[in-house]
Amino acid sequence: MAYLELNGVSYTYPNGYAAVEDVSMQFEEGEAVAVIGQNGAGKTTTVKLMNGLLRPTGGEILVDGQSTAGKTTASIARKVGYVFQNPDDQIFQETIYKEIAYGLIKQKMNPSEVKERVERAAKLCGLETELEEHPYNLPYSRRKFITIAAIVAMDPKVVILDEPTAGQDRKSAELLGAIIAELTAKKKIVITITHDMEFVVRYFSRVIVMAKKRKRRDASPREIFWDEDLLKLSGLKQPYICQLANLLGYRDILTIEELLEVTV
Repeated sequence: MAYLELNGVSYTYPNGYAAVEDVSMQFEEGEAVAVIGQNGAGKTTTVKLMNGLLRPTGGEILVDGQSTAGKTTASIARKVGYVFQNPDDQIFQETIYKEIAYGLIKQKMNPSEVKERVERAAKLCGLETELEEHPYNLPYSRRKFITIAAIVAMDPKVVILDEPTAGQDRKSAELLGAIIAELTAKKKIVITITHDMEFVVRYFSRVIVMAKKRKRRDASPREIFWDEDLLKLSGLKQPYICQLANLLGYRDILTIEELLEVTV
């Protein structure tokens, strides 16, 4: 059985706008899954339904075999953690240490366990030497890693990252990739919303495409990015290497290494 399941899920906002219609998805332990699509496709609404920030108006969500109906958002969030796109929507403590530790302290965790978890999460996110800094002493791009560390420290089975590469340079994107690899190696599920197709190709073996409020395809990056009808429907573009390969008359190319193999 999948750890996280969405079965025929729909969501209509109080103003009557239907944002998600009849979406079904399943996620197994140890998976890294990218969710892509244009703005308005329903991506963010869908992942907010996963951790209880929003509640489905149709269908059912199961976490670890149990329906989220009737569960508190706090109890769902212990299993499904959500890292917002804008870190400033989450940060409110006066030191990075306190920010990462906040949720653990609220759970009345033993101080020694709090310290161990904070230091472990900070090291994973490249923050171990800055724990006594005020979060806003760090630039916006690095504040994202503070919020990731705060969620990782809580040790949820599912970690949702909303546009983690926005505003990041290549080095930071590589750190994000290493974090995803570390979490999935520990059998966590990492679900990432992103518009960064190069990041998708590099770090994900499974991609879900959403368009016009529905899930349109769930497949490998190669299948997704060479499905011309799907790309047209969803308004997505191929990664740059795919575009270059297409111009040169090659198909099913996904990386620069593959393109070099057929052109050299």
